[in-house]
Amino acid sequence: MPTVTERVRLEPERLAALQAALRERELDGWLWYNFRDTNPIAAAMLGLPPRLTRRYFVLVPVDGPPRALIHRIETGPWAEWPGECRVYLTWQELHAGLRAILGGCRRVALEYSPQDAIPYLDRVPAGVVDLVRSCGVEAVSSGALLARFYARWSAEGRASHRRAATVLADVAQLAFVHAFTHPDETDWGLRGWVLERLQERGVTEGADCIVAVGSDAADPHFAPTPERARPIGRDSVVLLDLWGKEPGSESIYADQTWMAFTGPALPPEVARVWSAVRRARDAVVEHLRRTPLPIPACDLDDVAREVLRQAGLAEAFVHRTGHSIDRDLHGSGPHLDNLETHDTRPLEPGLGFSVEPGVYLPGRFGVRSEINVFLGPDGPEVTPATPQTEPARPGT
Repeated sequence: MPTVTERVRLEPERLAALQAALRERELDGWLWYNFRDTNPIAAAMLGLPPRLTRRYFVLVPVDGPPRALIHRIETGPWAEWPGECRVYLTWQELHAGLRAILGGCRRVALEYSPQDAIPYLDRVPAGVVDLVRSCGVEAVSSGALLARFYARWSAEGRASHRRAATVLADVAQLAFVHAFTHPDETDWGLRGWVLERLQERGVTEGADCIVAVGSDAADPHFAPTPERARPIGRDSVVLLDLWGKEPGSESIYADQTWMAFTGPALPPEVARVWSAVRRARDAVVEHLRRTPLPIPACDLDDVAREVLRQAGLAEAFVHRTGHSIDRDLHGSGPHLDNLETHDTRPLEPGLGFSVEPGVYLPGRFGVRSEINVFLGPDGPEVTPATPQTEPARPGT
């Protein structure tokens, strides 16, 4: 159960900003629902611990104090709640209480995506949406609000991301040197080596990596295991995907993919595919530099996909171009996606995301290059500061 120090917080300045955004969007409120952390966004917005075991609802109305509906056995965290607080015990009281806190509302935002169009937004069960509608209230997606109030990076978060990005880039280079100088190393062994280096350098939160060798790199989500550890060996394509962040509630993830070849010269087909992937990556950044914001996120997926189409590799690019990055590795902001979803949410200053086009040739090899981009006041900031231009090779 939560301790007495874990109290709900909703500062007046934040409440005022939320209500101003609701007015802009002609919404009557933003309704947060959570049950056993099925909607971690609600907990994060309120500063609540994820361990609450009963349903709660919080409405931030367009005007007036916020309204909460909580269970009788979990009132402790709400002792300093700055608004109205209704307590329920029975399911009948829950339904009546929800109707009461939604009184006067016609349209409210929820962590809901019609037809599951953007799964990262679909945090509220369909039954809860039904319950809201039974109160005569229209449920709309909170996607635009999440981008502004949850996915945007704070100054502290941006600084933490830069530090983590520097660590990841340094460790990736050291990992390739280790692989080149230890020919008996395995994918599983190199993964452990990378994680030790990340821990030593303070990137400890959610840290992990993928090491994929040869044909395993053709699987976009390959994961090495100790049971089938594969020697890296000579003349092998190596894909290293690593991620993590510093400890802290405002810390932002860094997420990078680097390529290497353990032989002296890059095979022509690998060089051709690498060149196309790098051009697709750089075309996205260039489009960002020359196009005024806001930009629909799906447009950047189209940019990368067109480069690979012209190279004859479109069918081998089997995932989106990038994902939102915030306090979560796969964040709640816009994704660079017009393949798996049609994400039209606008990219605006304050948001960050990955750019990671890839080409995967089953049974042969795969190539991916991943950088991160933050949309700052002076334009897009790319991390690492010096993206990879060629796969690493022994002696280079």
